[in-house]
Amino acid sequence: MSNTKIVNFMSKQYELDDLDKKILSVLMSNSKTTYAEIAKKLFVSAGTIHVRMNKLMNVGIIKGAQLIVDESKLGYDICAYIGVYLDKSSMYERVADALTGIPEIIEAHYTTGLYNIFAKIICKDTKHLRDVLHRKIQNIPGIQRTETFISLEKTVERPINLLKIP
Repeated sequence: MSNTKIVNFMSKQYELDDLDKKILSVLMSNSKTTYAEIAKKLFVSAGTIHVRMNKLMNVGIIKGAQLIVDESKLGYDICAYIGVYLDKSSMYERVADALTGIPEIIEAHYTTGLYNIFAKIICKDTKHLRDVLHRKIQNIPGIQRTETFISLEKTVERPINLLKIP
């Protein structure tokens, strides 16, 4: 019996099967792979891939594609993570909206644990990081304090492996 996942598809349930997972795996390893190349790898027709891709997009499993840029080659040498403590949890939406307006913040998550919000920030150097922290982030009403962690090296970056993880 194959390992399937059922998702809602236009008020019907769509069963994610092994072919869907294989298609997603190919594209997650190289999003520039053409439908014809995927079809050849998976021994199906390009039309089958096209139909499956449309279903995966319509159901919201595939949300789009993005360009991945090496920020360090553009002069942004500091990647840091910021744990944000809020004065009150009810301040979350207001603070999250303010964080969205800071271009150096490239991710922010509402979290459990020590921090209310955990954010990823990209800066040119430590002076730039200090300026963003002191002039932008720590001046947002509702933020009690922050903790900053500078990344020394990215060890793992990959999409989920649908063929190995149940």
